Amino acid sequence: MSTSTTSFEQLDQSYAEGGVEAVLDTLISSLREQKKFHELFEALKMKARNELGLPLLYSDSGDSLDSDTRNKLEDALIAACKEVGLALLDDGKAGEGWMYMRVVGDRPAAKQILDSIDVSDENIDEMVDVLLNEGVDVGRGFSIVLNHYGTCNSITTYESLMYQKSREEQQVCAQLLLDHLHNDLVATVKADIGQQSGSEATGDTLEELVNDRDWLFGEHSYHVDTTHLASTVRFSRVLEDEASLRKAMDLTFYGRNLNEQFQYAGEEPFADIYVHHALYFQALLSENLEEAMAHFEDRARTVVKEQEGTAAVETYIDLLARLGRTEDAVAATMELLPPGSHSMGMAPSLHELCESSGDFTPIKEVAKTQMDVLGYVSGLLEARTR
Repeated sequence: MSTSTTSFEQLDQSYAEGGVEAVLDTLISSLREQKKFHELFEALKMKARNELGLPLLYSDSGDSLDSDTRNKLEDALIAACKEVGLALLDDGKAGEGWMYMRVVGDRPAAKQILDSIDVSDENIDEMVDVLLNEGVDVGRGFSIVLNHYGTCNSITTYESLMYQKSREEQQVCAQLLLDHLHNDLVATVKADIGQQSGSEATGDTLEELVNDRDWLFGEHSYHVDTTHLASTVRFSRVLEDEASLRKAMDLTFYGRNLNEQFQYAGEEPFADIYVHHALYFQALLSENLEEAMAHFEDRARTVVKEQEGTAAVETYIDLLARLGRTEDAVAATMELLPPGSHSMGMAPSLHELCESSGDFTPIKEVAKTQMDVLGYVSGLLEARTR
């Protein structure tokens, strides 16, 4: 039914034959057919209010509802949001659709529809906003930024946004960036070798390609934006699988061969950015473990927290936890990051470590020293439920 004289006549006829319920059903059917989804939402609201015996339109004076009626109205409005939101998404209107779906909170349903929508010049901004910023599909959203806007914009996006995301989402995006930059760098190095030597280079890793080829690294020579390289290495610390850690290690090998002007100073405990990140990745791979742990323990104990912050301490605690050395992580937390310390949130908390080990004695000990009876009872009860 198009919006025409005929449609108004049909509305009049529906009302005459069936009253309010009938005319609302006719209106809703018409709006669905015409894909007038915002108007459809208003019509669905009117239908819900009518079924509950409320005025069709909400007034400034508000509704005086009992709890049962309020719950039924809220359920009906959420259902209306979902219908309209999914319909808008299915119609390719990502931003408008998510405006309704945000209320519902059903990210999987939204993702399922958005998976079928191709990115175009017309919708790329709203797709990135919904997928990445709104968290409907962080991996795909970041991939769109990487493929359409390039490495530089992707790094800026990661820096500004990922601290709000879960570790799993950070890992997905760091993996995408690592793979992208490593692939580009390998291809560029191979091309340079071929151009300078006249023969095709073999090997799939940067270490294989640049080893014994010092002539690739002149005073002004590099094969990728070196700030991008440093950032990607830094982001890769969140990764866990062996293949990714070895790929990140491979980037550090390339970085260590760069002219010193391109080996930027990092922040503690990664002051020598490629050397110290190599130690970090080696530790996670259970390689060169003694040297790696000696470095991070030394930085945790000697870096002045009042000047540099707690990053060195938290990195050491987190590394211990990731290596399964939970008791050592608890001991380091109690000694180096005592209660009241300002934390950057880089390491698991004492409570999280105790949950992991199943031993809440440290929490009780800390509570005793602080005369914190509530904290003591909390630790006592946590232990009893294990």
